[in-house]
Amino acid sequence: MSRWWFYLAVLGGAALTSWALSFFVRVLARRFGALDLPDTGRKRHAGPIPLLGGLAVWGSVLAAAVFLWNTGWLPDAHSTARVLAAAGLGSAVLMAVGFIDDRFRLPPMAQLFGPLLAATIVLAGGVRIELVTNPFGGVLFVPWWLAGSLTFIWLVGMMYTTKLLDGLDGLVSSISAIGGLIIFGVSLAWDAPSAATGVLALAFAGSCIGFLPHNLNPARLFLGEGGSVFTGFTLGLLAIVSGSKITTALLVMGVPVADAAWVIIERIRHGAGVTRGDRRHLHFRLIERGWSPRQVVALLSSLSAGFGMTALVASPKGKLAALAALVLLVTWLLRWSRKPRSIS
Repeated sequence: MSRWWFYLAVLGGAALTSWALSFFVRVLARRFGALDLPDTGRKRHAGPIPLLGGLAVWGSVLAAAVFLWNTGWLPDAHSTARVLAAAGLGSAVLMAVGFIDDRFRLPPMAQLFGPLLAATIVLAGGVRIELVTNPFGGVLFVPWWLAGSLTFIWLVGMMYTTKLLDGLDGLVSSISAIGGLIIFGVSLAWDAPSAATGVLALAFAGSCIGFLPHNLNPARLFLGEGGSVFTGFTLGLLAIVSGSKITTALLVMGVPVADAAWVIIERIRHGAGVTRGDRRHLHFRLIERGWSPRQVVALLSSLSAGFGMTALVASPKGKLAALAALVLLVTWLLRWSRKPRSIS
């Protein structure tokens, strides 16, 4: 089997596994009463929707990792046994806490426990952001005393970006799939073609793609708390392990990151709880201007894909310019979406 046929098999196998597991998870969620009920605020779906969908994505990624281990692809120089163990344990913590939250509705402060513990476990596994690309040439090495804190902030920030983004059917799944594909593509150029870290990113992308038929509007299954943070955790971890591709991940996640930052600032300005859900997010504002949920997902996913693909061809300076352009575009979108909709 050629390498590209193998890549296609990993992508398709992960997608099929996630798709099939989603049927089981829907039954499981209803059995345990892990349902998202509609309200008059931000939850406007027609009826109760099963949660726990992240279990399907997580289970598919885990199955792919076991397959790659048994076929000799894992561990490798980047995804060492220690890193894989830490990633597996950290993700299991996220899914366990997420399961409890989906069933019993934990308060916001208790929800913090999962992401904070998962990031700590990964740090204990030796994962660090040790270098970043210098846009003016070469690399910049991160001092040892700063590397741990920077890694912790990066992982928790990525987890809460996808958590805050998870308010529209299919949005997190779509952007996460794009992130996995972009990291896979960049890894092929940076690493040896046989490096397994990129293949793990491909399996993650396939797992998100397989979940999408259940999650696109009108959704029949939601990611839930565990799934919403697991996607950010995985993207953040892959960005580090695949060679500190922080800029690449930021280009893919730039729109959600900027939106999350803006929403947090707005909530603080208005005295609202930072973790309290509302309809200030860009995707909600676009819907209020008449866009359909699928149109919003298509727009934001296209932006993530477009900016992410610059990482495949751009120089370090080009990536920096792309980040600047992304910030300007998001600022314009946020201002435009806040204007009252004209009615003719």
